[in-house]
Amino acid sequence: MAKVYRVENIVASISLRTFIPLKKLKTFPDTQYNPEQFPGLVFRMKDMHITFLVFGSGKLVCTGSRSREAIDTALKILIGKLKKIGVTIKEKPKIDIQNIVASGNLNRVLDLNKIAYSVDNTEYNPEQFPGLVYKLADSRITFLLFGTGKIVCTGAKKVSEIDDAIDSLLNIINTK
Repeated sequence: MAKVYRVENIVASISLRTFIPLKKLKTFPDTQYNPEQFPGLVFRMKDMHITFLVFGSGKLVCTGSRSREAIDTALKILIGKLKKIGVTIKEKPKIDIQNIVASGNLNRVLDLNKIAYSVDNTEYNPEQFPGLVYKLADSRITFLLFGTGKIVCTGAKKVSEIDDAIDSLLNIINTK
């Protein structure tokens, strides 16, 4: 099957395993730090469309990336900034992908009423939301399906899981 989707966002948690002085880090441009409202510092890499939530414990959350390689590149830039304020990273950072969101188009009209009545694990209430929610059985992956054939897939931790999930989705809706 040809790829019918593109990765829109990857959320990753990262552990640097060292303390980070957020007050020093906030001196860099594109940072926001207001500990009365939120315990972490927000570090935006606008040119890469990637944002890090940085916590004093050395834990990070990275959002906005479309690839693992972009996360690695952005993290190297952030670590370079940390070195400038005297933070040394002694161990290789531990990166865990938490969620991948992809959007796509099946290039055909979907009969959401038919799918809702014939497929288990669906929710469809067109008066409230125009999409059908489909939770793939025995998986953490959830789809939003629209009558136009557009889809959103969330919950994957690897891109290969999206490929497999779309194959499963197509098998299910093609047989109903």
